[in-house]
Amino acid sequence: MSQNQQILAMLRRGPITPLDALQVGCFRLAARIRDLREMGFEIHTHIKHVNGKRYAQYSLLKSKAA
Repeated sequence: MSQNQQILAMLRRGPITPLDALQVGCFRLAARIRDLREMGFEIHTHIKHVNGKRYAQYSLLKSKAA
């Protein structure tokens, strides 16, 4: 299974962060999100702020039409 497929499966279960993506060995989540968007998936980015640090949380809004 490719990283794109693994990240898509995770997104279908709920929002993910870069820390979540590390569980499947993905160090460049933003690049995988870009790939998925280019394939037609609608993914929302929400920037979170915790203790003065920022990170992105991604959510799948709409799957690509079959």
